[in-house]
Amino acid sequence: MRIVLFLIVAGAAFAADEPAKKIRLGSGKKDIAAGEILFQNHCALCHGRDGGGGRGPVLAQQKLRRAADDTSLVKVIQEGIHGTEMPGAWQLDERELRQVAAYVRSLSRVPVKAVPGNAVHGAEHYSSKGCAGCHVIKGQGGVMGPELTGIGLRRSIAYLREAIINPEAAVPDNFLQVRVVNADGTKVTGVRLGEDSFTIQIRDYAGRLHSYWKRDLKEIVKDRGKSPMPAYKDKLTDSELQDLIAYLASLREDR
Repeated sequence: MRIVLFLIVAGAAFAADEPAKKIRLGSGKKDIAAGEILFQNHCALCHGRDGGGGRGPVLAQQKLRRAADDTSLVKVIQEGIHGTEMPGAWQLDERELRQVAAYVRSLSRVPVKAVPGNAVHGAEHYSSKGCAGCHVIKGQGGVMGPELTGIGLRRSIAYLREAIINPEAAVPDNFLQVRVVNADGTKVTGVRLGEDSFTIQIRDYAGRLHSYWKRDLKEIVKDRGKSPMPAYKDKLTDSELQDLIAYLASLREDR
């Protein structure tokens, strides 16, 4: 019995150490063309029709941080990225996954379009308009809004513009504003950090953390699609808006 158990454990360890089989993508025109059709149907809504980004990251670049090689790229497409808005493409078979990956790789040859505006002036507007009070860049700033480190790789120019002038049209899927009323009538409004059947955790807009038993709350209101960020449509001139977008687009380092 011990010998059998040893062989099973040894076999499992050997399988775990076995390197993953590398995937090679087709580079022919037919595979890339087929991949483009699949991409437009399944990926373009978030990544843009030309891979220029939107709700999802920009794919038209030389290196993809989460997909350094073709094997990892196919895996990301197939399984998605846990904890993000990227779902897995369960509906695609192996050949289709490779075709989509081949098309994504072909996007690295697409010329990067210059962003109009002055990024230096945009950085000044970012500071003077109080953006750093809610957003963090490379460890500096507030924590209430999404982190903007590397935002230029994660969002398109059109998305950045919409998020600035009309924030509630660009609320991330994983963001939820919550308002609760305690037993003593105290009200707290903030961002939901976690929730289960019995408890809820919130960070209020002063940055304080709260954890509640739901049974102890008088009321829980979930403001889906709501954003605490003010709309800057009438707070920026066209030139200031263009410069601010140019600055955000220039933030292309993840950490």
